Amino acid sequence: MIWTPQMLKGLVQEKVGRHKFIIVSNREPYIHVYGDNGIRCIRPASGMTVALDPVMAAAGGTWIAAGSGEADRDVVDENNRIRVPPESPRYTLRRVWLTREEEDAYYYGYSNEGLWPLCHIVHVRPEFRPRDWAIYQDVNRKFADIVCEELDGDEGFVFIQDYHFALLPKLIKERRPNVVVGHFWHIPWPNAETFRVCPQAEDILWGLLGNDIIGFHTRYHCLNFLDSVDRFLEVRVDRERRSVFKDGRETLVRPFPISIDAEGIERLAESSDIRLAGIRLKQDYRFRNKILAVGVERLDYTKGILERFQAIDRFLEKNPEYRGRFVFLQLGPLSRIHIPQYQAYNDAVYRAMIAINERWRDKDWLPIIMQKSHLNPTEVVAYLRVADICIVSSVHDGMNLVAKEFAAARADEDGVLILSKFTGSARELEAALIIHPYDTERFADVIHQAVTMEPEERKQRMRKMRHAVQNNNVFRWAGKIVSEMRKLV
Repeated sequence: MIWTPQMLKGLVQEKVGRHKFIIVSNREPYIHVYGDNGIRCIRPASGMTVALDPVMAAAGGTWIAAGSGEADRDVVDENNRIRVPPESPRYTLRRVWLTREEEDAYYYGYSNEGLWPLCHIVHVRPEFRPRDWAIYQDVNRKFADIVCEELDGDEGFVFIQDYHFALLPKLIKERRPNVVVGHFWHIPWPNAETFRVCPQAEDILWGLLGNDIIGFHTRYHCLNFLDSVDRFLEVRVDRERRSVFKDGRETLVRPFPISIDAEGIERLAESSDIRLAGIRLKQDYRFRNKILAVGVERLDYTKGILERFQAIDRFLEKNPEYRGRFVFLQLGPLSRIHIPQYQAYNDAVYRAMIAINERWRDKDWLPIIMQKSHLNPTEVVAYLRVADICIVSSVHDGMNLVAKEFAAARADEDGVLILSKFTGSARELEAALIIHPYDTERFADVIHQAVTMEPEERKQRMRKMRHAVQNNNVFRWAGKIVSEMRKLV
């Protein structure tokens, strides 16, 4: 049985009933900016917001997030609320305003220079500065105030997203103990030995144990979390139930692998607009009559972009007959450029591209093309629909939804997915060509396998992946979480 928005809406109405339903995230699902013809609304291509927007459209309720658009303040009402989506409003977006100091310390500092590299176990030293921690606490308290204001004394379900709000569950529970609080941690959870590097490890864990239920992408991350709790806190960990008991309360720890609105992406991919966009892309002189491989993500050191470039370089060394015939297009915006590690990574990626292109260029052909710009979901689907190959080579990832979006976009049952073994998606998309991103030699051979794969094998592999994403879609993911939260009332 394939879950639909209507099924999720019915389930939410049945399970949530008169309870308020609130989602909390740092990133907002809609951003307002100034355009040539006035204010316009854009959708970020963030995996988390793209996944949760159809859930909220089906469920209704309120989404609380930090306002980030230059025109965001111009469109909200006196209570900082706006109904979204703009073309067919179905839920309320409540914006929270952060100062530049708060954004620098809470978001760029503690969250993304501290927790992000720590949890991904990449070779980047996490930074935990006292000032960042103090403001991280302040911002979590600010969001707790807004959540309680939106609840307005009513019963409710609060569903918190990600590592920006590790303290928020406890803050809400202390003020509203009868509210059901759930949390989904969208990035990996490291082993206990790694997590002990965090100076505030105990505070983070106590904050998260304010949840009634906390979800991770994989069972492995659940076990890592339980190990961390067992090592650092004086509480009872029940590994059979996968739960933690403390102060007469229980926190359930569960794997909920997130997914996408597969049917919605397929419908978009088959639209006339996308088909026309695909024709235009294939006619671009850079791609015409070429094997086109794409990568779609922001420039982040966890995404394995350097490793990908090295594998393409080695592929051309081993298979020089593909000079002039193969093009790799790297799509996605610059990311967190205020952070020195990201600046350095962006520079390293750019230098690697220049070196490889100088080595292999032939007249007007370049093997690697980078397009550093914001892409909306429609543009992403257009590229995925026409690509011969999609490469996802993360060195560590919670799930990676681009891999699933590629499968959903390919109603033609064509295209080859090259997928890192270090993504959560690799556990579901077994028909992809699985690679180890650090094994450059094998990675290069897999690229060759992809470009030479017979049409029938491509079709069989894509059919299996499409079946997986259609059956385990985002509505099923949300339905499971809502059902588990309802049991806790």
